[in-house]
Amino acid sequence: MKILITGFDPFGGASVNPAYEAVKLLPDEIKGAGIIKLEIPTVFKKEGEVLEAGIEEHRPDIVICVGQAGGRSGITVEKVAINLMEARIPDNEGQQPMDEPVCSDGENAYFAKLPIKAMVQKMREQGIPARISYTAGTYVCNDVMYRLLYMIEKKYHNMRGGFIHVPYLPEQVIDLPDGMPSMSAEMIAQAIECGVEAALENEEDVKAVMGETH
Repeated sequence: MKILITGFDPFGGASVNPAYEAVKLLPDEIKGAGIIKLEIPTVFKKEGEVLEAGIEEHRPDIVICVGQAGGRSGITVEKVAINLMEARIPDNEGQQPMDEPVCSDGENAYFAKLPIKAMVQKMREQGIPARISYTAGTYVCNDVMYRLLYMIEKKYHNMRGGFIHVPYLPEQVIDLPDGMPSMSAEMIAQAIECGVEAALENEEDVKAVMGETH
């Protein structure tokens, strides 16, 4: 069993990205599964190409992509990726697509192919703030999640995959407004490890009341 876990490089003028900083802290094996760590660029479409190259090289059973969601107070396991690129800021190569599809022949949206409720549940059991998110945004995080699920739908039918958003690191919020939430790289890594364990333990998701009222 092999699990490919990706994290983005820094973007938007930042010197660090909590996603890959946490991924680097993961052990090389979790519950007997080999962990492959891959840094991907914060660039529309190119991240998908780098991801697919990693999939072709390693042939993982599960892929979990990780990205930063500055302003969120906990770990958010994403439920859905939408077929839309709408960039508030340019990516790391200056691209700023607006109202464009990720894949012209793809569905309007794809749901994660992971037991996301079980993942959130396991994180909470370890005292880590975590919840399901129903929007991965319209930037490069959504882009790579959509491309991953599109690849699963079209080509890698036996592979499972999804996306986890993580908060800022403490050092990133020093000069941001008072009250901006953050989380240590160590806790983020622990949360990702919990997510991996839950994915290994659950082919089907658990029955649990989660969701949103708005």
